[in-house]
Amino acid sequence: MNTIEIKSRKLNITLLVLRVGIGLLMLGHGIPKLQMLISGDIQFPGVMGMSPTLSLALAVFSEVICSILLLVGLRTRYAAIPLILTMLAAVLVIHGGDPFAKQELGILYLIVYLALFMLGSGKFSFDAVLRSYRIDK
Repeated sequence: MNTIEIKSRKLNITLLVLRVGIGLLMLGHGIPKLQMLISGDIQFPGVMGMSPTLSLALAVFSEVICSILLLVGLRTRYAAIPLILTMLAAVLVIHGGDPFAKQELGILYLIVYLALFMLGSGKFSFDAVLRSYRIDK
């Protein structure tokens, strides 16, 4: 194995670890929101003029559905967009007036989602499988 192959393999393993790790962590935030949405007991702020129910539904889509897409590496760049927007809303709107310590976790998630948006899912993903079957190679 040459140096480029080793670096590429390390990058792909790093992307796998980032995707799976951040996906599982965000599911820990999203599952309780999904349960809240299903139960109908909406205790969630309305964001940017949206109703609390719509804000919660969008957060659930992002934090549950998009996190699952990240976990498996399916349409990773597209899945990262709602997560980026959700973290921006959390940091700038929900916690905009709070001290940095309250914003820090959202900023950390945001940085990882931006990296995944820029780099994609890597070789160990469903995106890579789909790329290998493209007709226009």
